[in-house]
Amino acid sequence: MPSPSTSPRPSTPPPARHPPSSAVQHEAPSTPAAVAGPGAAVERLVEVVDLLRRHCRWTAALTHEALLAYLVEETYELYEAVDDVARASEPSPGLVDELRGELGDVLFQVVLHARLAAEQDRFDLADVVAGLTAKLVRRNPHVFAADGALLELSGAAAGPGGAAGAPASADEIVETWHAVKRRENPSRTSPFDGIPHHLPALAFAAKTLARAGESAGRSEGGPESGTAGTQQEFPPGDEAALGQALLELTRRAVHLGVDPERALRRAVLEYQADSERA
Repeated sequence: MPSPSTSPRPSTPPPARHPPSSAVQHEAPSTPAAVAGPGAAVERLVEVVDLLRRHCRWTAALTHEALLAYLVEETYELYEAVDDVARASEPSPGLVDELRGELGDVLFQVVLHARLAAEQDRFDLADVVAGLTAKLVRRNPHVFAADGALLELSGAAAGPGGAAGAPASADEIVETWHAVKRRENPSRTSPFDGIPHHLPALAFAAKTLARAGESAGRSEGGPESGTAGTQQEFPPGDEAALGQALLELTRRAVHLGVDPERALRRAVLEYQADSERA
């Protein structure tokens, strides 16, 4: 998978592997419409993407595959913008504008992928939104009835996430979410099914260990889970100390001529295989 640092936008349009269903046209573009509210703004965005597909040779040449590098890059840029705002005690207008812009860049990726799928008669943006809405309703039965209506709120149960008879804790809400998700995907028999193998290795490892802990009803993050010779105690929540330990492991890997990303990824895959055989 290409990394953000190695994914510069091309100076010339990439060749189209699968030409869009509509050829590039050259009629005069429509006059920009005034918009008000998120619904109208999204409609205008969809219209602009449609015009780009029909009038811009670079955009017309794009495919799902060609967009992958941009999706990764834009996601990392959004991650950085969110982190910058979160770490600032009082985010500056510049940081807030950066976050807004990066959210827009990721939204553009979603709308463009939906447009490509629509050209192939697979689905469109409305289908994407409808599917997401239905999933959120299904997976939050403490808030919504089966028909999508808001459940009645009463007494102490009222409030955010507090429908009558709602789960008593955030942990119960998360467990309900996962239970519904398991019912939606009965073919997934392994706790590791659905974890993208293209995640960065450290995120891949963290997700795998979390799933293993959920499956076994315990935490996989304690010192007892480590390998002899690598255990090190960290005060709870000491992110800096853990970061330094990870940095030291990376330094050792570089010194030994080992790719730490590949080494960790292979170790995680081996861990998954061993867990599934157990």
